[in-house]
Amino acid sequence: MEVLTKKELELRFDEIAERIERGAVFIHPTDTIYGLSCCALDPKAVAKVHKMKERGDKPFSIWVPSIKWIKENCVVDALTEKELDKLPGAYTFILKLKKKRIVANEVTFGKTTIGVRYPDHWFSKVVEKLGFPIVTTSANKTGEKFMTSLENLDKDIEKNVEFIIYEGPKEGKPSKIINLVEGTVKERD
Repeated sequence: MEVLTKKELELRFDEIAERIERGAVFIHPTDTIYGLSCCALDPKAVAKVHKMKERGDKPFSIWVPSIKWIKENCVVDALTEKELDKLPGAYTFILKLKKKRIVANEVTFGKTTIGVRYPDHWFSKVVEKLGFPIVTTSANKTGEKFMTSLENLDKDIEKNVEFIIYEGPKEGKPSKIINLVEGTVKERD
């Protein structure tokens, strides 16, 4: 596994972007903890992330390239529009999709809703530059402790990722989930 700094990512952006488009599974920093990701349009890459996390058929959230992307691809009513004012931020919004096939089926497993993130973090500019959403899930096996540094990266996860963009230890916790379809809020530990 290759460890990259923010600066190395900037210098090698075209190469790294191409690797992500071709199906690379990677780890990156977020505004909260470290995330495990791949292109949300690539069914094989998404299936690999499911297998790594031992997640079964539970849907993933995505990190979107912009708020505009949300408005173009998700149902945005008056309440949702108001909630979108919180972005960028440490939130995952559960929204109805306008079209089912906007991401690989392995992201949603045919559900008509999706979790979207647009964090207040420099990596949002990377996703914006990619121009497509990426899967965003914590870099750990389901039910295990979240990755906050290289020292607590699960060895099985590590051996199955191509690279990590590392910015040092993190002290955050996962994002707050706001389900705008059901009207619920969930804090994760």
